[in-house]
Amino acid sequence: MNNQGALPSQHIKKLIEDGNIKNGNKENIQPASLDLTIDEEIYRLPHVFLPKVGQKIEDAIKEIGAEPYTFDLPLEVNTPYLVKLREELDLPKDVYGYANPKSSVGRIDLRVTMLADKISRFDSAGEKGFKGKLWAIIEPKSFRIKIGPGDTLLQLRLFYSDSRFSEGKLEELFQKHNALYLNDKPVPFNEVKVSDRDGGLILTVDVKNGFVGWRCEGSQSFMDFSKRNFYEPEQFFTKVIKPKNKGITLRKGDFYILYTRERLALPPDYAAEITAMDVRSGEYRSHYAGFIDPGFGHGREGNIKGAPIVLEVRPFEDNIVLIDNQPICKVIFEKTSETPDRVYGEEIGSHYTHQQGPRLSKHFKASD
Repeated sequence: MNNQGALPSQHIKKLIEDGNIKNGNKENIQPASLDLTIDEEIYRLPHVFLPKVGQKIEDAIKEIGAEPYTFDLPLEVNTPYLVKLREELDLPKDVYGYANPKSSVGRIDLRVTMLADKISRFDSAGEKGFKGKLWAIIEPKSFRIKIGPGDTLLQLRLFYSDSRFSEGKLEELFQKHNALYLNDKPVPFNEVKVSDRDGGLILTVDVKNGFVGWRCEGSQSFMDFSKRNFYEPEQFFTKVIKPKNKGITLRKGDFYILYTRERLALPPDYAAEITAMDVRSGEYRSHYAGFIDPGFGHGREGNIKGAPIVLEVRPFEDNIVLIDNQPICKVIFEKTSETPDRVYGEEIGSHYTHQQGPRLSKHFKASD
């Protein structure tokens, strides 16, 4: 590996073949990430925890009073659980990784964070050359959810050397590609209205007219994570309808599915991530599932004019008002170390290739 950046699909495949990712399933390789798989071991936790620096998760389990649980029962709301992941890492030197929930996880308000042996940080295998086992803390926030061995809730993105993106590199991206669209027209770099000048791209919320999103106040129903195109949206969510000439009001404790006005078009040799919290935008979490794969809203040849970012919003204060075109989230970018041999879209069966508006997860039937 000679180029800095996020590792593409073909490099991830080689890491599996070389034994650097043990028990990795090649079917779970995405353009610039690997889906991580739930194993057979599950515990109910008294509280969320991090291991001490240098402590294995197996040793931490004994200390905190974790109780064995069963996959036959759904996970209860606001109760944390710990599951073992099948994959183990023995990374080459200069390679490190971070995890994020998958889109279908974030859109059902299922909080999932990765733990790694000896690392006292969430979602991090961030030590170069990391070696150890991986686990995940899972906590439903709005309704009970049934999961099982083989389910994939997290994605692991691996990096070679330093891959941070500067403001100059962001401008270069815009010069080379149509990376952002508004009303089907490309947005030049100098017309991006809001910026922190730090290499990130700030997007705004679309709450202009009528049906603008979904709200979940909690539900007595429970969801089987393995179901596809199965549930009626109204079993868990209600539509958010924007009043004329007003914004929408976010209530503390509720969960919202919204979307951006702008449409992102990510070329195949770039990867991106939405930051979970941007305190300059407001007191809310705008996203659980942050990774954006190469080719999103772009395709291999650039024949797609962008796709909106669907947002998973949980406010930390009551009565937060969002108006149309208000900054809502920040996207940060990485160059891939090499163009992936597969990109986001129909060629790999991506679920949200043609998403428009506030689309719910793949567990739900389509709704107008």
